[in-house]
Amino acid sequence: MRTKSERGRRGFTLIEMVIVISMILVLLSIALPMYNKAILRSKEAKLHQNLVVLNQAIQNYGLDKKHAPQSLDDLVPAYVKFIPDDITGSNTWVTEQEDPQDAYDPNQTGIGWVHSSSKEMSSEGTEYSTWTH
Repeated sequence: MRTKSERGRRGFTLIEMVIVISMILVLLSIALPMYNKAILRSKEAKLHQNLVVLNQAIQNYGLDKKHAPQSLDDLVPAYVKFIPDDITGSNTWVTEQEDPQDAYDPNQTGIGWVHSSSKEMSSEGTEYSTWTH
């Protein structure tokens, strides 16, 4: 027959379980915001890189062809392998027409640059649509 002290040592008490669970919850409450911020920074870095690549491809196209591209599809496959997704998760880039004064042929203007279509606020406090590179 077991003694009373042997029976009490077989499991965890309710108070021990509550303490362990509350410690886990405190650690999660610290880690989750940091994780979400890291994910957001990663998406913003990807958007920045995509803007640099697309705008550089538009400039290179203009230098090579002596006129600006009429659509982003003109850049594929010679200047980029594919048109990357915007931060919205789809190919919703907003194209801006080049200034006729800066165009090779003022009668035939094309895309001058692209920017995001997202009106969401970045971690920097600006709209993604204001980012140009």
